[in-house]
Amino acid sequence: MCGIVALLTTESGSLSDDRGQLKEQLDASLDRIQHRGPDGRGIWISDDMQCALAHCRLSINDLAPTGDQPLHSPDNHIHAVVNGELYYPESLREELRAGGYTFKGHSDSEVAIALYLKHGEYFLSYLRGEFAIVLYDESKKLWIVARDRYGIKPLFWRYGPGRLEVAAEIKAFLGLGWEAEWDVRSIVEAGYGHDTRTLFKGVNKLRPGHYIRCRTGEMPEVRQYWEISFPDKSIPDRRPVSQMIEELRVHLLDAVRMRLRADVPVGIYLSGGIDSTALAGMAAYLAKEEGLAMGSQEVKEKIKCFSIGFDESSGLDESAIARRTAEYLGVAFYKHHMSESTLAENFADTTYHNEHHTQDLNTVGKYVLSTVPREHGYKVVLTGEGADEHFGGYPLYVPDFLREPDEAFAHEDDRRREGVLHFSTDEQRKKVVQEQEEIIKRYYQGTGARTDLFGDSGPTRELNNISTAASLLAFHPVPDIFAPWIRSDPALGTVDPLETIAANVTPQINYLIQKKWHPLHSAHYIWTKGHLVNSFLSCLGDRVEMAHSIEARPPFLDHVVTEYVNHLPPSVKIWWTPEDSSRAPPGGTEGLDTASMPPGAFTEKYILREAVKPFVPEEVYKQRKHPYSAPTRYEPDGPVERELRRWVTKEKVEQMGFLHWREVRGLLDRAFGGKSENASESEGGGTGGGHASATASDVWAWRQVLIIAGWAVLAERFDVATAQPL
Repeated sequence: MCGIVALLTTESGSLSDDRGQLKEQLDASLDRIQHRGPDGRGIWISDDMQCALAHCRLSINDLAPTGDQPLHSPDNHIHAVVNGELYYPESLREELRAGGYTFKGHSDSEVAIALYLKHGEYFLSYLRGEFAIVLYDESKKLWIVARDRYGIKPLFWRYGPGRLEVAAEIKAFLGLGWEAEWDVRSIVEAGYGHDTRTLFKGVNKLRPGHYIRCRTGEMPEVRQYWEISFPDKSIPDRRPVSQMIEELRVHLLDAVRMRLRADVPVGIYLSGGIDSTALAGMAAYLAKEEGLAMGSQEVKEKIKCFSIGFDESSGLDESAIARRTAEYLGVAFYKHHMSESTLAENFADTTYHNEHHTQDLNTVGKYVLSTVPREHGYKVVLTGEGADEHFGGYPLYVPDFLREPDEAFAHEDDRRREGVLHFSTDEQRKKVVQEQEEIIKRYYQGTGARTDLFGDSGPTRELNNISTAASLLAFHPVPDIFAPWIRSDPALGTVDPLETIAANVTPQINYLIQKKWHPLHSAHYIWTKGHLVNSFLSCLGDRVEMAHSIEARPPFLDHVVTEYVNHLPPSVKIWWTPEDSSRAPPGGTEGLDTASMPPGAFTEKYILREAVKPFVPEEVYKQRKHPYSAPTRYEPDGPVERELRRWVTKEKVEQMGFLHWREVRGLLDRAFGGKSENASESEGGGTGGGHASATASDVWAWRQVLIIAGWAVLAERFDVATAQPL
């Protein structure tokens, strides 16, 4: 893991007339992301000054100078910087060596250059791992900028003066002379979370599975090298479930096995859930049965697991089951307690590193968690991100799972036993789907989310009526908080953010969603292309980990694993057990009409549970999913309230330029009760977006205030110019 910055001229001249000044700019840019690579630094500028590569290193593999970057081919014609980790069998290096490539050391990153020399720009298809790469072929004046298949590693780009600028984090552009401006349209339309835009005008994300191809003096072209795929829903899969379980287990063990390789110790983030427990269990199994070490640590040394815990009174603390799991597996367990004061103290720094707002403090918990392995001498951990997205782990998937029959689940013995919920008529199925959607809406309402985007709409019909699209926008800011000039703008005042999600789908994928894919798989696609890459892998992944120089490796996002899982029938991901009442839906069903639903229960991530059953305690195997969550209710005038009020003031809100203070003040009153700072009696009270009357501790309003506070932090830390009417 590292920090990278790269520049390429898009005009006929050079990047600068002054090489020393250009190097100073690159150094200033690396200074902004020094946390990504505190172990070393390197800068390369081509002789004609048309390309520049800069790198700050977090040394994981090949700790010697031979692992330093930028990297160069033996003939010094190919140059590259790599952020991330590449996994491959040792036989690949031998094959490349036999083909004539001379490796300088044993850095995994150097394989990228060797593969490029063998396969050209199609080398990306041969890479396995989490990565962001900038490669420059000096002989062809060709630039390739690539991001891994799921966007585990961040990569941003923008046009500078006569040049293309690329960086691992947006803040790196500040060192290159960039001046931040709000992208108001992106904020209103939810583009920051569901397409290539960010919160800042002119700054773009490179899509996962894509690369930029550009020659010096020319404009860049974005190309795709990989795409998520699912099988035709009408084609039967006659494999028995037992075979699928065994095959999945082999793939999972291989993904974990590869990610234990490092020249430094490797630890694991352990919560009380099935995902992280499975990783710890598989690592313990590989250590015992195959003698594999956790990176550079001794095989006989206990595996180190790291966790956080909240106050037991919050009802959100999973540290007790995590500790029992650690005892069962025989691993060492280190926990950091998250108090309200700790959450408040780290809110601003967390937001700065994320470079986007959030609707909860979960991200702060992960930010602080990443200090724990560092305290114990670790800078690599395995994490469980990506399992829910691929194995049907979220309750919100259930309506889309039921929306159509699962014709792919065709092995006769399995269909006879259980696993499939049968409906006597299409009308009964439709009624049950509606009931399940109401359950999900009730759940969201209880967590302070908006549900007004559920239901029939043009964008929803474009996505084959899946309700997951509306779930993605459950915490998107309501229109009322935006400034009057936005609400009166014909283009912005009537924005439907669902259109942003629908527009992020290519015509080819839209056809597959409409005609070929099961709705559950369509839901997985939309969620993965939205929340996973633009939120979860950022504010719960790379950004809060690398803020403390921690490299996280997510085996569940190994593309060999996901390609296998994606081609399994939906019914082995969400499993139906008749007559089972032990797994009540989230939010409960009291007061809802569920008469059409046969008695029974769904088991989320069924096939994952079965595949990892030999490696986890029965308690974890049987328990229902408990999503990681920080508290949303705090004592009046406590540390969290004081911290948010420090950021959400009339002066800061009006300085941003795109918010309406009257409405924001009303949200403050609803979130915390009482008069808001800088409020006068004549201002009246905000409506809080027209939501139902609230108590003094309104979770919905609290989340909106948290989002606004995040914007205020970014406005100050990035010195963002006041937004002006478009």
